[in-house]
Amino acid sequence: MGADRQYNRRGFTLIELSIVLVVIGLIVGGILTGQSLINAAAVRAQITQIEKYNTAANTFREKYGYLPGDIPDPAASSFGFQARGQYAGEGDGNGLIEGVHLNVSGNADGRQQSAGEAVMFWADLSAANLIEGSFTTASPTVNNCISSTFIYCFPAAKIGNGNYVYTYSGGQYNSGWVSTGVNYYGLSVITSLSNGSPASNPALTVQQGYAIDSKVDDGLPQSGNVTAQYLNVNINAGVSWAAGGGVAGASGTGATAGSSTTCYDNSSSASGTPGVAGATQHYSLEISNGSNINCALSFKMQAGD
Repeated sequence: MGADRQYNRRGFTLIELSIVLVVIGLIVGGILTGQSLINAAAVRAQITQIEKYNTAANTFREKYGYLPGDIPDPAASSFGFQARGQYAGEGDGNGLIEGVHLNVSGNADGRQQSAGEAVMFWADLSAANLIEGSFTTASPTVNNCISSTFIYCFPAAKIGNGNYVYTYSGGQYNSGWVSTGVNYYGLSVITSLSNGSPASNPALTVQQGYAIDSKVDDGLPQSGNVTAQYLNVNINAGVSWAAGGGVAGASGTGATAGSSTTCYDNSSSASGTPGVAGATQHYSLEISNGSNINCALSFKMQAGD
């Protein structure tokens, strides 16, 4: 009886424990691999979405002679598109995707998103059956785009997390809008439109920002056709850098320390500090393995250039 009790109370053998640990390792490895595959698929989907928009915009330009949104009347009306307004930014054929506020002269600039060419870009492409979606709220003259109707003004980004894709013409506000003459697709979460200009937040992880940039461009946040910029009227009155402090590191020459709030930095240390003045800015992958949600991106529009 004593021998039986001793036998029944024995523990797991080393072989049994090894098998359990192997099974646990396989499960954890499968979960991590699965998450990695999901993230990679999301990045690919986002890149494909931007590529499709570039193709659609080029097709529209070749067929109608203007970029979508920028097509003026009488051409727009003759092709069956929504009639345009009379002021700059409402469909003026100048090759820049701009917007207007309050339908008055002199209110056009590259950051405006509530009315004008920036939102009509999507309306024209959908009316021409070149993209998915129907952006019926968009107007050349009326500020129809409010928070409850954003989904009818801007396409939701394939990468998810509340991001939208929007268009704008690069520049900066300095006692008036100073344009760079370059059109972009922006990728961030639009939270509101203040006097037509968007407030928005970064909603990509650092790893996602780097993965997208490195697959289609140079993998650096401040150079090339993909940059870590976005529209945010609350910072720098328009186009902002996703550097944790809005305009921090925007020149590319200052010392930008990496932290839990930065998309990029120019530190040579794994800790992210200190930043090194004059060093090339790079995505902050060393901070929390790039998992912090700090990045937003802009893609140079490959149409009409």
